[in-house]
Amino acid sequence: MDRRGAAARPRFWRRRGLWCTVAAVFFLGPASVGPAGVVPAAVSALVAVCVAIWRWPSGRVGFPAAVAACSAVSLLVDTCYVDTPTMAVLWLPFELAALLVLLGRVIRVVPSNRVVAVATLAGLTALALPLRFTARNPSVEWDDSVILLALVVFPLAYAIGVGAYLRSLDARRVNAVSDARREQRLEVARDLHDFVAHEVTGIVVEVQAAQFAQYDEREARALFARVEEAGLRALESMDRTLQALRDPASAQDARPARLYGVGDLPELVDRFAANAAARVEFAMDEAAPGRLDREADATAYTLVLEALTNVRRHAPAATKVAVSVAFADGPALELSVVDDGGGRGPKLARTGGGTGLAGLRDRFETLGGTLCTGPVRTGWGVRGSLPVPEQPGNRGRRLSG
Repeated sequence: MDRRGAAARPRFWRRRGLWCTVAAVFFLGPASVGPAGVVPAAVSALVAVCVAIWRWPSGRVGFPAAVAACSAVSLLVDTCYVDTPTMAVLWLPFELAALLVLLGRVIRVVPSNRVVAVATLAGLTALALPLRFTARNPSVEWDDSVILLALVVFPLAYAIGVGAYLRSLDARRVNAVSDARREQRLEVARDLHDFVAHEVTGIVVEVQAAQFAQYDEREARALFARVEEAGLRALESMDRTLQALRDPASAQDARPARLYGVGDLPELVDRFAANAAARVEFAMDEAAPGRLDREADATAYTLVLEALTNVRRHAPAATKVAVSVAFADGPALELSVVDDGGGRGPKLARTGGGTGLAGLRDRFETLGGTLCTGPVRTGWGVRGSLPVPEQPGNRGRRLSG
């Protein structure tokens, strides 16, 4: 907590008390030397102003209860006031202004299950305030009372509009924060699923295969080394994910997280081939790296990563996996991962999952691409296409031609 804010808070509360004291002197001072009939009007105005100034909740008294009590006092004075207006009219603008401020605050901050009742009470109190001095005064015609009511309607409507507008802004801000947090959780889920789950799945496959193989010290050492490397990569992915959740104040000290792209696919396929029993074929156009924008490049890498992870999980009997990255008409970059998997998986199958291909399809569509998955002649295929931005040189040649 900021020490300056903590130190200023008591002074701020003392200021509120000071303003309430000033209001008491201003209202009750003249009332004490005037006719006795003006005292209730002064007390009513003082209560309204103090409730509007004070910060709620105060102790066990909440803001709706304070507004209800203030309205009750004002309505009681309206009912019992029988004196002529005289100097009591001087406090009318202050009480009316305080009631309108309270009405706006009620509409803005009171929970929805109570806002209608409390706002209606405060609005009727403000509307009835001018009738305090005209309803029982025989010298005032009824049309004068109507004019006073009409004059109050306009500021009353303004207070209602301001309160409703501020309430909508608050609701929008809360929704924006909620959406941002939801998007952050989804981003973390995607990172964990796309990167950490891939490495952990490789570890699980290695351990499952070792359970059915005869023990060999040299192969065991190699297995342990591969498991260690996969575990370290999983930890690095988790570190990058956690860095995204760091305090914004310390975010400037954090190293930017690395984004993988099409240029990293050879290394990804090599790691998969080193731990897979299937024969892996990889073909990529030499000009593919660097042709997509940043987000599309990372999405293309994620497609291959997700497809290879699914091969490990759901097609352990696959003997061949073909990965290809090539250009197509459009221009577009097409990626495909096809396996010939069949048969049954290991006994201990992992249930659940992360965002998966369903969330990846949405990302492809957002980028203007397509993603399709389904069975092929011998197994399963995942194919995606992403539009390739035109290079400045090519666009210039086409325009000049």
